[in-house]
Amino acid sequence: MLLTTTGIRLAGGANTSFEGRVEVFHDGQWGTVCDDGWGLSDARVVCRQLGYPGAKAVLGSAAFGRGSGPIWLDDVTCDGSEATISDCGHNGWGIHDCGHGEDAGVVCERGIRLVGGGFTSSQGRVEVLHDGQWGTVCNNSWGLSDARVVCRQLGYPGATEAGVWAAFGRGSGPIWLDNVTCDGSEATISDCGHNGWGIHDCGHGEDAGVVCEQGIRLGGANTSFEGRVEVFHDGQWGTVCDDEWELSDARVVCRQLGYPGAKAALGSAAFGQGIGPIWLDDVTCDGSEATISDCGHNGWGIHDCGHGKDAGVVCIRLVGGGSTSSQGRVEVFHDGQWGAVCNNRWGLSDARVVCRQLGYPGAKAALGSAAFGRGSGSIWLDNVTCDGSEANISDCGHNGWGIHDCGHGEDAGVVCERGIRLVGGGFTSSQGRVEVLHDGQWGTVCNNSWGLSDARVVCRQLGYPGATEAGVWAAFGRGSGPIWLDNVTCDGSEATISDCGHNGWGIHDCGHGEDAGVVCEQGMPENNSNSTT
Repeated sequence: MLLTTTGIRLAGGANTSFEGRVEVFHDGQWGTVCDDGWGLSDARVVCRQLGYPGAKAVLGSAAFGRGSGPIWLDDVTCDGSEATISDCGHNGWGIHDCGHGEDAGVVCERGIRLVGGGFTSSQGRVEVLHDGQWGTVCNNSWGLSDARVVCRQLGYPGATEAGVWAAFGRGSGPIWLDNVTCDGSEATISDCGHNGWGIHDCGHGEDAGVVCEQGIRLGGANTSFEGRVEVFHDGQWGTVCDDEWELSDARVVCRQLGYPGAKAALGSAAFGQGIGPIWLDDVTCDGSEATISDCGHNGWGIHDCGHGKDAGVVCIRLVGGGSTSSQGRVEVFHDGQWGAVCNNRWGLSDARVVCRQLGYPGAKAALGSAAFGRGSGSIWLDNVTCDGSEANISDCGHNGWGIHDCGHGEDAGVVCERGIRLVGGGFTSSQGRVEVLHDGQWGTVCNNSWGLSDARVVCRQLGYPGATEAGVWAAFGRGSGPIWLDNVTCDGSEATISDCGHNGWGIHDCGHGEDAGVVCEQGMPENNSNSTT
């Protein structure tokens, strides 16, 4: 989709109007912007110029595909207060040392978000930004046509459910909209009929929510956790080519669909040949992206493939872990069926293999005796013996598929290390300095741009229901080692802090006197031992 306003537009950004390659109009012709010096303050100017309240992320290296024609601006330096990008410092029109492989892009803050939807970012309580403050929507008159507008505004193709009576938890702060009446064709929820901003007769027990269609689906299989990958773009479903298709790409797809990880990345139309467009080719995900469209690719519809190369995935899951996706009963897929693992000889080295296979950095606990509930169906593995270096649980020693002397009362489970922890919070495990695990090392987060929406993501990632405070200036003591993240900008709907906008791993201008912290709502997280004093 392409969003245009006077002199500036976004292109190449899936079927969403709030993200894309930045293009500016000069001398009668559209051209791109080079990513040299491109930062969040520049992105904020672009997004505000386009009518959005701010910027969520700044991207380079032609993340939204390579443009064509002139490269109009290079070395753009905005302080964030400018009205238009042309008001910012730059080399001069058409003066650059770049190619289109360096085209700059942005992801704008949409002024709407979903909160409280757990691991799945496509559902949650609807919150809108007005007058500089996030607030909720009352469920009076709330229906599917209203939900469709919200979901399309967020970039999803549609809605499957309109949640009422605080189905995704009670919000806080103002209730901005009441008696919303959309016919379904509006571009934003604020275009729909309503009482007026802040005029309502509701409490937060009536906060409205939505469940959106995810813009991604699996086809060609009889089960929901595997199939041919299909993505929604420009009003049409299409497939993904298997060039460069790997497990890191499959992990992003599976997480986007609500699964914690992937078991296999398949090509050569393993789930049958799709029809219609082939939307993506040469997809390269590092595994941390929130959606497949956030990964590197050639650009929408640019490929050299046929449907005989359609990509597929088999997703993997932990079951019975409640709202925390990093723990649960281990189930493996074999011979077309999910089954459990018996806890005979089950230990931490086995759990480590499972957790790493699911994309987590390690394991905190190996549990037996159906700690996460009894499974059903097959018990596929027994007497599993991993040394901890294996890539897959099936690479470990075991009796053989389906050979066991167990019942489901002996189903094995794991608690995986989530790659985030709170330190220095004293005897209260729900508060502390935020530390993240990257490249095998724990490090801190700088407090530049740190706010409550960022803290909420951290707390939810740790299994808490929300956050009450975002700590700054090393409120919980100075950390040591690397400062991994700076200028973190979460809208509050992300599953992990690494899904939020940031400068890039290890890129910062901070000292440990600026280490960020959080105070989480103290609803007890399940098996949470991620905090240290």
